[in-house]
Amino acid sequence: MAPQRNAGAGAEAELPEYAGHYRLESRLGAGGMGVVHLARGTSGRRVAVKVVHASYAEDPEFRGRFRQEVAAARRVSGAFTAPVVDADPEAGRPWMATLYIPGPTLSEQVKRNGPMDEAQLRRLMAGLAEALRDIHRVGVVHRDLKPSNVLLAEDGPKVIDFGISRPKDSELRTETGKLIGTPPFMAPEQFRRPREVGPAADVFALGSLMVHAATGRGPFDSDSPYVVAYQVVHDEPDLTGVPEALAPLVLRCLAKEPGERPTPDELMRELRSVAADYDTQVFIPAQRTREPETPRPSAETPGRRTPRRPGRRSVLGAGALCLAVVGTLVSVHLYGGSDLPPGDAVPQAAAERFAPWRTRPVAEPGTTHCSYGAARLLCARTGLVFALDPSDGGLVWRHAVARTTRSGPPVLSGGLVQPAPGTSRGLEALDPGSGRPSWTRDEPEYRGLRQVGGMLLLTGADGKVTGVDNASGATVWSHRIPGQAAPSFTSFAGDPLAYATSPAEDGARTRVTAVDPRTGEVRWDADLDGVLKTVGAADGSVHFLSVDAVYGETEAVLRYTPGTGATRRVPLPVPVPRARGSVRGDSVYLMGADGSLRAVDMAGRRQAWSLETGVNRGSTPVTDGRHVYVTGPDGRLLGVDAVEGRLLGQTPPRLGADSDRVPASLPEPVLARGHVFATAPDGTVFAVDGRDPAAW
Repeated sequence: MAPQRNAGAGAEAELPEYAGHYRLESRLGAGGMGVVHLARGTSGRRVAVKVVHASYAEDPEFRGRFRQEVAAARRVSGAFTAPVVDADPEAGRPWMATLYIPGPTLSEQVKRNGPMDEAQLRRLMAGLAEALRDIHRVGVVHRDLKPSNVLLAEDGPKVIDFGISRPKDSELRTETGKLIGTPPFMAPEQFRRPREVGPAADVFALGSLMVHAATGRGPFDSDSPYVVAYQVVHDEPDLTGVPEALAPLVLRCLAKEPGERPTPDELMRELRSVAADYDTQVFIPAQRTREPETPRPSAETPGRRTPRRPGRRSVLGAGALCLAVVGTLVSVHLYGGSDLPPGDAVPQAAAERFAPWRTRPVAEPGTTHCSYGAARLLCARTGLVFALDPSDGGLVWRHAVARTTRSGPPVLSGGLVQPAPGTSRGLEALDPGSGRPSWTRDEPEYRGLRQVGGMLLLTGADGKVTGVDNASGATVWSHRIPGQAAPSFTSFAGDPLAYATSPAEDGARTRVTAVDPRTGEVRWDADLDGVLKTVGAADGSVHFLSVDAVYGETEAVLRYTPGTGATRRVPLPVPVPRARGSVRGDSVYLMGADGSLRAVDMAGRRQAWSLETGVNRGSTPVTDGRHVYVTGPDGRLLGVDAVEGRLLGQTPPRLGADSDRVPASLPEPVLARGHVFATAPDGTVFAVDGRDPAAW
């Protein structure tokens, strides 16, 4: 929803201008417990601030629940939740500030664009399963997971609103006669045994939520909350319209008995083969030009159910259930009945106009590498890791690390920031909201480290590989990888596997091994012709640069499809020296040390275009499909038309003090929110609008 100025009659129209140090700028939404505002801190950072209704501020029971909400939200930290920035539950008007996360709720998205397709549903389910894993891991049960409590942010779904969540060991008990939740997304035990609700109730809600995302309705559908309550407890769910590949998994989530439902980890294992690539377009499809046709119900097939209207048994049973819950739905409405999310972060469907910015978080010049995660720009340079607000470049936090030469940015992995460079001693993981270490562990010196799929893969000096869960710091597995003496892994966004290559001594062939990072198991391996360097993965295929064994020039691009064993080799008209590349669909983009940028069309088996950029060396190119972006050693950011290969625009050079020295690895541009973030040798970090490079 778009922010609105505070307006209206009554006490809620005259809200305070400040909550703590945060100036309330506009109203984002309202719910049963309070009003949520877009606000700014003294540094200019944008946050979402929830201020409770005045009528509840004097209620001791409510204050207890609000303290519990703040405590639960603080305990939960991960890639798929909104971190708490600040809170004061003891204020005259209690409030809580969380990170501002632009994006619609799942409820708004389905209303606006209709049901999601199967690929979107798989990615949504994978993200929510990971969110529940992080929530349950710290001992919290959400208890009100529903479409209006799921934000569809650019980097994936975010679970919000811990207003009725509770730690499993909480002393604040559900009172007799009160049910808390939203009936269409409540589990049977929330009606039958509300004092015994555990993590499995959230899994049931996830199943109901997935039916809503797939069909626009719930698995138990009625205008009467009493009928819905009876159906949840006694009837089978209606999965008509849920894709056949997902229906069995959703049905398991909707089991009546908590012990029969899968855990979030089991859900993630089931969905492991699906690439969880949370690109904006996954959740926000193009505008429709006409209303979609409503599919006609087909005959019932095994394992699927056709729509039903509540029968006489359901209606009569619901009447009986009314006697048990008639006094409880006031609480249901109070804590979950509003379509507008009252949570700790709320949707902002219309982002404010973007203004380019630049900042120097560190006074000294130097090479800075950045990535995007948890709605932050995560950056690192020698001796320091820090996070910036991507909307304005404001410094969120900074954390000192070992002064080891860096070759890449910190990465969000398993819900935590992994700051470790490529080789070092010791490991730690940081909370993305505060920058404080969540765990540390001593580690013998390792030769290589790669983050993939929430795991850290460490290659030891003896060649043995250890898989560490980045969410906990625990060792999951440790062994050698067959056929790889000392593997150096590569991985790619949206691909769940890690890849290691080892060329033969004569340069005739390269052994490629694909490893499951969660288990260390080899998914497949292949012996392919030539000296190969893995460059990207897309649509079930892996792409390689075929490199001259003597001079190191890239002579061709090779595509290998492990499912069929098919290979396709596209020779280049002119070899590219020390090429760096990236893949999007059928296009491979190569940046050479000679300043040449070129695109290879794998479907057409040809080089599509070539451009002399004017820089003597460039970063790995990145693309959004419309433009290709590279940075040069002088700090320039170049934007190139991805189809025609025309230079559209570039930023000014920003040289450092040691302009005659070129770092071993140039920082890649970062794409997020339709913007491009880049760094320069003088220590500058800057952002420009990625849609119009000509305006830079």
